Amino acid sequence: MIESFKKIENVFIPYHENNLALVDIIFHGHITEVIKKISRPVEWKDIATQSEKTKFINSLNLLPEKSNIPVQDGNYHLLIPGSIDPHVHFNTPGFEFREDFEHGSLAAAAGGVTTVIDMPCTSIPPVTNDENFRIKQNAVKNRSMIDYAFWGGIRKQDFSDLSLLEHIVVDLINKGVAGFKAYFLSGMDSFQDLNYEEMRKVAFILHKYNKILAIHAEDKNLVNSRTELYKSENKNSWKDYCNARDVSAELVAVDNCIKICKETGCKVHVVHLSSKDALNKIRYARFEEEVIITTETCPHYLHFTQNDFNNTAISNYLKTAPPVKNEEDKEALWQGLAEGSIDFVTTDHAGCNPETEKTGSNFWNIYGGIPGVQHRVPFMLSEGFLKGRLTLQRTCELLVCGPANFFNIPQKDGIKKGNFADFVLIDLWNSKKINAKEMHSKGQYTPFDGLELNCVIDSTYLRGVKIYDPSTDISPNYGFGNFIPIN
Repeated sequence: MIESFKKIENVFIPYHENNLALVDIIFHGHITEVIKKISRPVEWKDIATQSEKTKFINSLNLLPEKSNIPVQDGNYHLLIPGSIDPHVHFNTPGFEFREDFEHGSLAAAAGGVTTVIDMPCTSIPPVTNDENFRIKQNAVKNRSMIDYAFWGGIRKQDFSDLSLLEHIVVDLINKGVAGFKAYFLSGMDSFQDLNYEEMRKVAFILHKYNKILAIHAEDKNLVNSRTELYKSENKNSWKDYCNARDVSAELVAVDNCIKICKETGCKVHVVHLSSKDALNKIRYARFEEEVIITTETCPHYLHFTQNDFNNTAISNYLKTAPPVKNEEDKEALWQGLAEGSIDFVTTDHAGCNPETEKTGSNFWNIYGGIPGVQHRVPFMLSEGFLKGRLTLQRTCELLVCGPANFFNIPQKDGIKKGNFADFVLIDLWNSKKINAKEMHSKGQYTPFDGLELNCVIDSTYLRGVKIYDPSTDISPNYGFGNFIPIN
């Protein structure tokens, strides 16, 4: 029995704000013990450079310890819980020419992500009833390196019978879906958007069962009327696309989300928030009016602005819905993360074949989506924590604890006894440039290509097993990931 235990020693774990604890961790599938090597917390400023860290380590005069279990030296790197990305499109089964669970889960593991929640809309069939859920679950089984959960979905096609819709919702809840995704504006024939009254009816149903309604918040009338006008005038540039889906389109939809919250009591979650004005609406509703509304944002909204579309090398790669906005929006989103008005950071990971779907001069025809699951953790640590926008504690909340607690994912909310031994070893004292050719996603492209991040993923563990380590030849085990039902 002792032989099944392992130990990773000499690692820093987040403690409080920008303080860390120096610990050893004993684990098998779960963490069995977290042993402090020194009693006092370590301030980041005392180890922020390699020379300062070396000086600190030498001052400890720690003696090697004998162990009767296998030991890995953590080399005084940072160790955080395995990250959770609650918004990905891995497309199995269905649009697998763009992405699939094998490629997506390997990219996730390489990016320090040990759990994802896959969206319902880019599966064929979409996850909108018990039968489609079963098809999805069977298709993904033995195809993921990491743990995974599913969102359920609600489309206009499901509104032929409201009593039947509620029955479908209950079936999916019993299957363990994380919540339900719906669109105010959808470009998918197989997953059509809802109008305000339909969304309101869905919210009443989900409120009865205390489930989350996640909404793509862009106003259909504003976007479609502008799009039709611009196309009729042969306006086909990125500027026209962004003007059609501007801040006002997000703002109108977020206003409607807030109204639905107030009218129904449903927990509404606005996905991939992109603008300052919409964030201000959510902040006021949430903290002044005590409306149960939450939101997320993504790294591309935190790094890029519409000025970056002028860079023709990345312009097509940067297309998403909603599009990135302006400098003031970017800075407001960072502030929202720091203060807690944005709950967590997701990727909206959505890859494609860039050679066929990210080329051309007509921007309307360019596929919208960025494969980001491999870069989210190092991006947030480098551009958030190390640049002083976020504390280390808050960064980890946005990547791990926030999603774990929000979705009630058990035993994945921190480095503590009894939790799964899901963790990521990270070198904060080295840097690495993002290289699209090193991506594990099916589509090897990203607008972040060439960005230097002051953070390197050393290795990733899931339930005590090292599943990723670029320094060793670990064969991907696509059957190791488990489905995680969420109740």
